[in-house]
Amino acid sequence: MTAEASTGDNRIRRIAIIGGGTAGWMTAAALAKVLGPQYAAITLVESDAIGTVGVGEATIPQINIFNRMLGIDENDFVRRTKGSFKLGIEFVDWRRLGHSYFHPFGKFGLDMEGVSFHAFWLRLHALGLAGPIEDYSLMAKAAATGKFMRPVNAGNSPLSSIAYAFHFDAGLYALFLRDHAEQRGVKRHEGRIVKVDQRGEDGFVTGVRLEDGSTVEADLFIDCTGFRGLLIEETLHAGYTDWSNWLPCNRAVAVPCSGGAAIPPFTRSTARKAGWQWRIPLQHRVGNGHVYCSEFISDDEAAATLLANLDGEPLAEPRFIRFTTGHRNKYWDKNVVAIGLSSGFMEPLESTSIHMIQSGIANLLANFPDMSFDPVDAARYNRVIRQESEDIRDFLVLHYKATERDDSPFWNHCRTMAVPDRLAEKIRVFENSGRTFRENEELFNDTSWFAVMSGQGLKPRTYDPVANLLDFDTTRARLDEIRRVVDASIGHMPEHRAFIAQNCAAQ
Repeated sequence: MTAEASTGDNRIRRIAIIGGGTAGWMTAAALAKVLGPQYAAITLVESDAIGTVGVGEATIPQINIFNRMLGIDENDFVRRTKGSFKLGIEFVDWRRLGHSYFHPFGKFGLDMEGVSFHAFWLRLHALGLAGPIEDYSLMAKAAATGKFMRPVNAGNSPLSSIAYAFHFDAGLYALFLRDHAEQRGVKRHEGRIVKVDQRGEDGFVTGVRLEDGSTVEADLFIDCTGFRGLLIEETLHAGYTDWSNWLPCNRAVAVPCSGGAAIPPFTRSTARKAGWQWRIPLQHRVGNGHVYCSEFISDDEAAATLLANLDGEPLAEPRFIRFTTGHRNKYWDKNVVAIGLSSGFMEPLESTSIHMIQSGIANLLANFPDMSFDPVDAARYNRVIRQESEDIRDFLVLHYKATERDDSPFWNHCRTMAVPDRLAEKIRVFENSGRTFRENEELFNDTSWFAVMSGQGLKPRTYDPVANLLDFDTTRARLDEIRRVVDASIGHMPEHRAFIAQNCAAQ
């Protein structure tokens, strides 16, 4: 009996990550940091001959948790990925043509007496005595004026709680994380996989064979092979749940363009007649893409629409991506865990793609198996990731369902479609009382739900009656003070481009 067996050490000793890109190298960097080479040998297999989907990426503030866990220097990270900072998302033409609203990070105003700020705002706004909801968010006002800074220790000032995320070049991000991971012991194996080996008695994956004749064997395999799902689908046949009935867009065309003098500190999403267009400003260029439904527009027209609505000159030929919104029926099957696009796909409307990679990694570590691969661990992992996917799905569907647009067959379809029961309930509650809730541990909080529901034009019948616990004059004075403090705080913030130039300009 070995020493390990006598002490009950049945740990995983070899981990193979199949596929690079953002998902592969995020996984490699995180496992190397948390487990370290003394726990298990980590190998990443990728081929330079296989391209990745990566384009200009936008993120949400949860990425800061991942960065802190890795211990990376933020200025170095932004500099090497030619990135910029993000305070939220501007939605243009989603409610109706000519209308825009902003979904900021952080909260609107301040909750008072245990009651949501939104309730007090609704009370005054109905009487024409409150400004736009964005007036009460530092992130929204800073985005509108092109300002940015990191939070500082300023007491109760909103400058102490600035919430932000990043835009960056996905290809450069993968290279940045590769360098980070390799310095911590991850071994990269170059080559194209030609065969997957499985154990006869139970179908567990034992290794992958490469074109050069070599084989990479492991105990645990992480599938980061993108939409293909080489291990999870082509080998283990996990199955796929299609959400196209709620999220009908199934293609995207992407192209970078030159940028202007300014670098807006926000992502822009502009609704088009059969989908929407993203704009992600980086230091060296602007990332653009048109997400659309092929049933309502041709590829040629989608590309033409994108090219006609760029901020600058295109820097490459348009690149097309096909996808089916949904998820694998099993994210973890046997000794294979799918992370990234191999696990499923939801369009990047609210910049959740990288978060789902991060969530997959965190939940894998929280339910990390030993060599027994107890099905209990996989079952919990699958339940948690499925629930998070469904929560995000419902939030994305809201953007399409809650619209006044009737100017195209696509929007008529979206406006009149049936939606998941949980989303339908959330809409009913908001239309009744203006209340929004963060259910359990779902990603998007009550502020996000309120921003999109009100921005998309849903109108509450009334407001939370508990907001009446403050008298009218006190409520009005407090809202006026919040707006004044937000405006004053903007004056202390530098221009976004100036902040980048001083702290993290790309070389």
